[in-house]
Amino acid sequence: MKRVLVSDNLSEKGIKILSDTPGIEVDVNTNLSIEEFAEKIKDYHGLAIRSTTKVTADVIDAAKNLQVIGRAGIGLDNVNITEATKRGIVVMNAPEGNMITTAEHAISMMLALSRNIPQATISMKAKKWEKKRFMGRELSNKTIGIIGLGRIGSIVADRAKGLKMDVLAYDPFISKDKIDKMGGIRQVSLDELFAMAHYITLHMPLNDDTRNLINAKAFEKMKDGVMIINCARGGIVNEKDLYKAIKAGKVAGAALDVFEQEPPEDNPLFDLDEVICTPHLGASTDEAQQNVAVSIAEQIVNYLLHGTIKNAVNVPSVSGNTLSNIKPYMDLGEKLGSFQSQLGIGAAEEIIIEYSGDVADLDVTPITVSILIGIFRPIVGDGVNFVNAPVIAQERGVKVVESKSRSSEDFTSLITLKIKSTKGENLVAGTLFGKKDARIVRINRFRFEAIPQGNILLFRTIDRPMVIGNIGSILGNTDVNIAHMQFGREEIGGEAIVLLGTDSHVPKEVIEEFDKLPNITSIRQLKL
Repeated sequence: MKRVLVSDNLSEKGIKILSDTPGIEVDVNTNLSIEEFAEKIKDYHGLAIRSTTKVTADVIDAAKNLQVIGRAGIGLDNVNITEATKRGIVVMNAPEGNMITTAEHAISMMLALSRNIPQATISMKAKKWEKKRFMGRELSNKTIGIIGLGRIGSIVADRAKGLKMDVLAYDPFISKDKIDKMGGIRQVSLDELFAMAHYITLHMPLNDDTRNLINAKAFEKMKDGVMIINCARGGIVNEKDLYKAIKAGKVAGAALDVFEQEPPEDNPLFDLDEVICTPHLGASTDEAQQNVAVSIAEQIVNYLLHGTIKNAVNVPSVSGNTLSNIKPYMDLGEKLGSFQSQLGIGAAEEIIIEYSGDVADLDVTPITVSILIGIFRPIVGDGVNFVNAPVIAQERGVKVVESKSRSSEDFTSLITLKIKSTKGENLVAGTLFGKKDARIVRINRFRFEAIPQGNILLFRTIDRPMVIGNIGSILGNTDVNIAHMQFGREEIGGEAIVLLGTDSHVPKEVIEEFDKLPNITSIRQLKL
C-alpha cells in the first residue's frame, strides 16, 4: 500500500482519484505546523501540494520513504528540488492546467481597470450614484503591448485580437517568423512597445533580467495615460516607481494580481484609486484548480503504482540503470544550456548539440532534453520539464540538431552546444572530470577550465595589466568573496574573458562599477 499525504487545499476531484485507486491510501491534513509536517512526512511515499507547503531540505531529510512530490500548478519555489533530486525523489508539476485561467484573468483585469468597475462598485455600495466620476475608456482600436509571448501571453494576444485591439509583442526569445505565423501580432522592440502601447501586460518569469523591468526609466518612455497589468510575478514592476508614475499622472492606472511581497503589508499602492488588485488569483478558478488537481493526482498514482513519469522537472522517463549512467551528463547539459540562455542569446533559431567521445555511446535523448530545459527555464520559468521542453522548442520555431562522434581530441567525453539566434552564434562546451564533476572548457574561441556552479560573473575584456586587479579590488571593497576565477585569451593584448565565481550575488551597483573600468567591454551575471 502506497501512502499519499495531501498537505494543501486540493480539489475534491483530485483527492477522489487518490482515494478511489486500489493500492493508494490518502490522508488530507492542511493544518500541520512545520514540526508536525517534518515528523509526519516520514510515513508517506507521495506528497501532493500547492503553493503553501514548504518542502525544505529538513523536510526532505525527514522524508525517509518519500518517492514523489506533486505540485498542483506550475511554480516550484516552495520545493527544494536540488535536495529532492539528491534523494532520488521525483518532483512533478502540472504546467498546462491554468494557462487559460491566468490569461483570462489578465484580460478581466484590463477590462475592470478600463471601466473603473471595482471603484464604481464601492461607490454604489456606499449608496452613491457617481456616474460622471467613473468615465471609462474603450479597448477597441487601442494598442496592447504584451511583454512575453509564451503560452499565456499568446492566449492573451488571441483574446485581445477578438476585442479588436492592435497587438504588439516583445519577446527576445521568439523568432519573428514564429510571431508572424500567429497572425495579427506585430513584433517590436521593448522601447517601441513602451512608446506605442495604451496597455502593457506582463507574461514572463521573474529572474535577474526581468526584475524591476518596469521601472522609472521605462515609465519615462511610455505614453501618457498608459495602463499596466501584471498577472505574472511580483518584482517585475518596481512598485515604488509605479506609485510615483501614477501620482505624477504618467500612468493612468494599474491592475495587479502579484506583488513584490506576498501577502503585501502596508503597500502605498493600495491607497490609490487608480490601482485595482487581486490576491494572486491568476490560477484561481474552479476549472483550473480541478484541472491541476486531477492532473497531479493521476501523475502521482501512475508513478507510485506503475513507475510512469510525467511532467517531472528533475528526471526523464528512463530506467533506473540508464539514469545512473547518464545523470552526470544530464546535469552538465542543463548547466551548459542555462549558461547559454543567461548570456542573452536572443531568439534561438537553431540549437546544435555535438556529443564526442564516450558520451556518444549513450542514449543522449535525456541529455538533449536537459539542455533544452537549461535553455528555456530562465526564459519560461518552472513550467519547463522533461515532457514539454522539446514541445516548447518546436512551438518557438527552434530547430534542434544532434550529432555524435566517437573521437574527442582533448577529453574522454565532450558536449558542445552551439546556438544560432537573432543575435548571431554562440558556442559553449563542457566535460566531466572524474565521473560527475562538471566543467566548462570552452566559450566560443576561448579555452579554459571553469566550474559551472553558483554565482558567476562573465567579463569580456581586453588583455591589459590591472584588469584582474581592478576587478578584485572592487569586489574586495564590497565584501564579496571570490570562490574561483578562470582567464582565457588567444593572444597577448587581444580579447579575453574572465569567468569569476563568487560566494554571493553581486549587487547591481557593483556591476555598474565594473562597467566603468577600463578594458572591460561587457559583463554578465549568471546563476547556475
